Amino acid sequence: MRIPRASTGLIPLVAGALLVLTACGGSGAPVSGGGNQGSLADCASKPTTCNSGKTKPGGIFTYTIEKTISNWNVNSSEGNSFDFVEVLDGVLPNVWNVSPDYSVTLNTDLMVSAEQTSDKPQTIVYKIKPDAVWNDGQPVTADDFIYQWQTSDGVHCKACSTANSSGFDQIKSITPSDGGKTATVVFSTPYADWKALFSNLYPAHIAAQHGDLAASYEWFGQNTPNYSAGPYVITGYAKDVSITETPNPKWYGQTKPSLDKLVFRIITDQNQEVPALQNNEVQGIYPQPTADIVQQVRQISGVQSYLGKGLTWEHLDLNLQNPLLGDLKLRQAIFTAVNRKDVIAKTIGQFVPNAEPLNSHNFVPGQPGYQDVVSSTGQGSGDLAKAKAYLTGAGYTGVGTALKTPTGKDVALRCSFTQGNTLRQQTCELIQSELGALGIKVTPTQLGDLSGTLHSGDYDLLLFAWIGTPFNFSGAWQLWGSTSDSNYGHWTNAQSDALLKDAASQTDPKKATEDLNQADQIMSNDAYVLPLFEKPTFLAVYSNMANIRDNATSVGPPYNVQEWGERVS
Repeated sequence: MRIPRASTGLIPLVAGALLVLTACGGSGAPVSGGGNQGSLADCASKPTTCNSGKTKPGGIFTYTIEKTISNWNVNSSEGNSFDFVEVLDGVLPNVWNVSPDYSVTLNTDLMVSAEQTSDKPQTIVYKIKPDAVWNDGQPVTADDFIYQWQTSDGVHCKACSTANSSGFDQIKSITPSDGGKTATVVFSTPYADWKALFSNLYPAHIAAQHGDLAASYEWFGQNTPNYSAGPYVITGYAKDVSITETPNPKWYGQTKPSLDKLVFRIITDQNQEVPALQNNEVQGIYPQPTADIVQQVRQISGVQSYLGKGLTWEHLDLNLQNPLLGDLKLRQAIFTAVNRKDVIAKTIGQFVPNAEPLNSHNFVPGQPGYQDVVSSTGQGSGDLAKAKAYLTGAGYTGVGTALKTPTGKDVALRCSFTQGNTLRQQTCELIQSELGALGIKVTPTQLGDLSGTLHSGDYDLLLFAWIGTPFNFSGAWQLWGSTSDSNYGHWTNAQSDALLKDAASQTDPKKATEDLNQADQIMSNDAYVLPLFEKPTFLAVYSNMANIRDNATSVGPPYNVQEWGERVS
């Protein structure tokens, strides 16, 4: 599954999974400030245990997110952003945990087991722990599984704008037993990434208090959660300022939170994150890094940091609802004129040595299945002569001066980016110059609400990032399927749809990967989304805080918030 982030793209987030990664989040470099021997330095070789330590009771830890909350239903296409997922990591229960080394393990706080018991038809039996409860004392049951299925499959609730229907739309039935503590799921067709399902469960018993499926789904989006089946519960929300969480008194898990409070501070201007860290207004930041941010953090005494990379990738999207961008030749010209190596040199190349363009929409380098589907198209090459040839051959006039369509319309476009994101602003300004050489007027445009913009479709060219999980096949349908609500630019292709569906139903990993790469080549040829580069991650925390580490997947560092706390000295 994929999720966008504030500076990025959306999430929708997360046997087995066919292509679970086992490499560490690695090839990152540790940096530390103030002469500290920070144990984040171990993260390159020990991604799941770096910065470990015993914690003492008490304390407040404040961690930054870069997006305001526009919708509280993280499973919806409107609420599915990385920053909000981080907030809810310690609130909503998941059947499976995704670790910093990309491994997928059963959440043994919530589950007794989750096992495939038959392949004809594919049947998964989920056994929920008897003491797993919501914070109002009501048990976590199969009803919560059923609610997520019926609000995500695109059939039971057509008004539910789900972030990802993949897999849920292949479920035939869910049958409760054992007083609701067992859920037996039967699929109509096999689903390879079945471990991607049933994350971020919402309470069905509360949904039942707020109308039918559509009404309750909307209610969850509009109202601040006061429910939890995780180690923390939200007890305070100051709009556009912060979210405060305190330990859930009904938490049934093995590790009890040691912090008195966990605060998520909303800072949408990246330039304000380092000063907040330096002033100890916040104790942890996870920004989309710039050279200045990395260098400034290195100078803060008592702070350790880690520069790594993972499953997040930056891209330039075109909105095909714009009639101008419905023309393939114009799209090809735009993408061919963009020089990705120049973009990298002027952005992450300043602090990430040897960064290279990304050439896949579904895999990152080092993952099984990574295949270059972009270079053969010439897109991202900065070849202005070839870009101009596309336009002149299609009957455009004013090429190189003031571009007009074959019917005489001016070609003017917005390049949108998240407010306060310096690197994206620089990228849009570079694109403005490159497309200006084609005669296209480009206006860089700041966005205050990425999720809202994606959902409304009010953009032409848009820079953001997708944050992935190990579940490549479900994620591909979520992003590129013709009927997916997360396919924000509305690209449709029947041949690609068939390949994506076949990949998700395959039991042969090799064939599934071939399907995915064939579909990806089709989309690349159609010039819909231009992948730019694999994004670096950057985590900085005070050295007295233990068990906080990078998790460069869609769940982020708060995947283990119950373990966070002040280090025993």
